[in-house]
Amino acid sequence: MPKISTKGLQMPDSPIRKLAPFATAAKKAGKRVLHLNIGQPDIETPQVALDAVRGMDRTVIEYSPSEGFASYRQGLAAYYAGVGVDVSPEQIMVTTGGSEALIFAFQACLEPGDEVIIPEPFYANYNGFAQTAGVKVVPVRARIEDGFALPSVEKIAAVITPRTRAMLICNPGNPTGYVYSEEELQSIRSLALKHDLYLFADEVYREFCYGEEPPRSVMTLEGLDEHVVLIDSVSKRYSMCGARVGALVTRNAAVRGACMKFAMARLSPPTLGQIAGEAALATPSSYFTDVVSRYVARRDALVEGLQAIDGVVCTSPGGAFYCVVRLPIDSSDVFCQWMLEHFDLDGDTVMMAPASGFYATQGAGQDEVRIAYVLEEPLIRRATQVLAKGLAAYLVRND
Repeated sequence: MPKISTKGLQMPDSPIRKLAPFATAAKKAGKRVLHLNIGQPDIETPQVALDAVRGMDRTVIEYSPSEGFASYRQGLAAYYAGVGVDVSPEQIMVTTGGSEALIFAFQACLEPGDEVIIPEPFYANYNGFAQTAGVKVVPVRARIEDGFALPSVEKIAAVITPRTRAMLICNPGNPTGYVYSEEELQSIRSLALKHDLYLFADEVYREFCYGEEPPRSVMTLEGLDEHVVLIDSVSKRYSMCGARVGALVTRNAAVRGACMKFAMARLSPPTLGQIAGEAALATPSSYFTDVVSRYVARRDALVEGLQAIDGVVCTSPGGAFYCVVRLPIDSSDVFCQWMLEHFDLDGDTVMMAPASGFYATQGAGQDEVRIAYVLEEPLIRRATQVLAKGLAAYLVRND
């Protein structure tokens, strides 16, 4: 039998999706599964985007230019200006989701074997993207005891080697919901300049920040024009995960040119997604005001419910719609599967994402789960009740 490649064998499973067969089996058994495992909001997609797709007058769904439709890139440039980022349409490339943008950036900026420093826990698919590009992830640990704040400059500097070429941050963060302070962003800036590193910044949760000030984009940090590659997406901003449209934004012309070669090789980003994405730029601000207020209520309900459970540790996220929770268990992979296979409370069970997959450090996150508060507040409260009872039953079972 022909062999599978080393890269294929080493590609990690998604901790977000790998338990899907057990959720399917639970539903077939008559259980209601409360999905807190995946960042798929139940928020309505803006009507203006849906109307644009339904009302399009095209007779052919054609290829777009490899960098995306010019009108969409012009609209995106205006959007970025509205959040304090000054870029031209030529500095924006439309991609097939934020995922493709980051893979392009890795491939354009890094050689196989080069190292990228990422504070962990981090979005699980960063591991897969790095594997695809042949890049080595070097983690620096953020701790739940510190609210997942950025590790110190000294700790980050300690892992820099001659193969270090980049840092990657997500702000607001997935999976922790942490929002970087101005001081932390300035420390990242100083490291990028001192060591001549690329700075990849995943800012797809920009609109979902619960403090008084929105998170500052790294594109506004002085002196980093040649260093920064911004990763963005419509998926969470407009609750359009299935549109698969993102953006790569950089003022570095050489990086943009290299990424364009990869863009041409895959032909073009999705035409229908771009139609929806361009129309979504006209979404009224009231949409985001409402969405943020709903997420705040959900977050507060989740944190209140979790903190009432003995042995559970969680902090209140400052943005996005996730939190990482420490449970009094030995293996979150085993526990999350057990909840789906063996537990329900009056027919309800909960699906979570084991946090082990959000770390690069072997063995880290074994007692943690990521919870996405993407359900309405009453369902969030119900989920914490189910989790409390399930955890108690699990611990008794393992005594």
